[in-house]
Amino acid sequence: MIDRELPIVVVIADRACTALDIARDAGITAELVERTDFSPSFDRVAYTHRVVDALERHGVELIAMAGFGTILEKPVHDAFPDRIVNTHPALLPAFRGWHAVRDTLEYGAKVTGVTVHVAKLEVDDGPILAQEAVPVLPDDTEETLHERIKQVERRLYPDVIAQLVAEHDEAPR
Repeated sequence: MIDRELPIVVVIADRACTALDIARDAGITAELVERTDFSPSFDRVAYTHRVVDALERHGVELIAMAGFGTILEKPVHDAFPDRIVNTHPALLPAFRGWHAVRDTLEYGAKVTGVTVHVAKLEVDDGPILAQEAVPVLPDDTEETLHERIKQVERRLYPDVIAQLVAEHDEAPR
């Protein structure tokens, strides 16, 4: 997304990661909204409010989720309705969930791919914006297949985001 010169106003992460360093090195504001509780009593709604506060502080208009590991709750969808975009390493609605690549291989599918979709409260739901197929090769492992999927995702996701930004810029105000 940086290479495509998309208008990134902030990168927010739920844990320390290289994405924060990459953003800072590119002159983009980076903020850690750290999740420190991984227990069953984790207050997901309170954490979501912290993330929403950070996004609003930076004037975010569109959220492109990428590698954010915490599922957020309703407050983010209330604050940014239909303005959260996500990717999934399968051709939704097939193989929803965290283990889509593993599930694809276990099922014996011959084709999988990448889905870019509007994120909704229900995980891996929402309108599909783009999809691209990736063949499953006979000798694929979870790692090799996931890497080929990511190669497509690294091209398709910024293309979709650029299109959404252009549509937003062209819309009458």
